[in-house]
Amino acid sequence: MKSDNYIRLELPSRSSNEAVARGVVAAFAAQLDPTLEELGDIKTAVSEAVTNCIVHAYPDRIGIIVLQCQIVQDTLEIVVRDRGRGIENLEQARRPLFTTGGAERSGMGFTIMESFMTELRVQSQPGKGTTVRMKKRIFSRRVYQ
Repeated sequence: MKSDNYIRLELPSRSSNEAVARGVVAAFAAQLDPTLEELGDIKTAVSEAVTNCIVHAYPDRIGIIVLQCQIVQDTLEIVVRDRGRGIENLEQARRPLFTTGGAERSGMGFTIMESFMTELRVQSQPGKGTTVRMKKRIFSRRVYQ
């Protein structure tokens, strides 16, 4: 389906850019007139996806994170992609509390993304990177033009 609007952004995998990504997506999503709760859900999911890239995809170097968003009717579609080390066992990585990031990580990233978004799909290849695709349907209080 053809998108009504879209953005594409590349960011270095620096922790300061997590807030940038969250803010950009929130500003882009605002055109759908989300509630504060919906906006909070979107920002949290984007934060988790970008943080995963920073912590897991590029643990020992700065890499590139690609963030893409599009609006299709009443749905915000978000893609967060890296070309980092990838995920060896995706099923295990999606389990709540599983982490390879050490004691300071909660292991709840994918669980949080899945609970706050309408749809979550993850693809990964070891040594080639990971792509997280999220959708959030916005139950607009106005007619979208």
